[in-house]
Amino acid sequence: MSVLRIEHVTKEFNLTLRQRQKQKTTAKTLVAVNDLSFEAVPGVIYGLLGPNGAGKTTTLRMIASLIKPKSGSIYLDNKEINEDIYEYRKRIGFLTSELKLDGFFTPADTITYMGKLYGMNDEEINMRKNILFRSFGVDKFQNTPIKDLSTGMKQKVSLAISLCHDPDVIIFDEPTNGLDVIAARDVEEFLVNLKKENKIIIISTHIFSLVEKLCDHVGIIISGKLVKDAPLKEIQKEGTLEEVFFKLYEEANVNA
Repeated sequence: MSVLRIEHVTKEFNLTLRQRQKQKTTAKTLVAVNDLSFEAVPGVIYGLLGPNGAGKTTTLRMIASLIKPKSGSIYLDNKEINEDIYEYRKRIGFLTSELKLDGFFTPADTITYMGKLYGMNDEEINMRKNILFRSFGVDKFQNTPIKDLSTGMKQKVSLAISLCHDPDVIIFDEPTNGLDVIAARDVEEFLVNLKKENKIIIISTHIFSLVEKLCDHVGIIISGKLVKDAPLKEIQKEGTLEEVFFKLYEEANVNA
């Protein structure tokens, strides 16, 4: 069974003078992620829950191999991801709010271009395009320049692009961000279907209801530290997810 394993990962960033002044600190570095470990397995949606600035996006960017940790390692199938980073990237799909689409390309052009980068042939690209565009309601707009699409539709195009190569590992940073309630439901239903396909799925969010609706396992991250890592049902034995989160949040601030 495939396993994505994160072991004792730490990431620091250097702070500029302006950043130190803004944050009212003399520290020259910021520890964004601090000795973080967890694993994600097929058929289970792992939710990384935390407030803004907790280290969620930094964690996902390390898992997606966009940045390297200062220490610690990430493994897929017991193989360190940097051993063959290009092969690893073929197996993952990463969606982030930082993804920028070319406004003059159409969704159809963009998914064709990305599919070619992944080494897919025309038949494979067309099959995936039809499945994804139909699932996300992009099919009616597939030949419209991206610059003319709504914010929500652009987000759905980004989702389709990140999944065009049918990856084994799905890494989504705030997957429903910018979507209306109908589009958000489409994305949620698609994630559930991916779970049924035995994909490894990690999503980060600050929305309790999304975690409760979708996730099987939850990691609560506060100030770069994973303060809880357990099945959602086990966490809910202690109270509502919101209650447990704020209890941990208050404890973290007391001990800071």
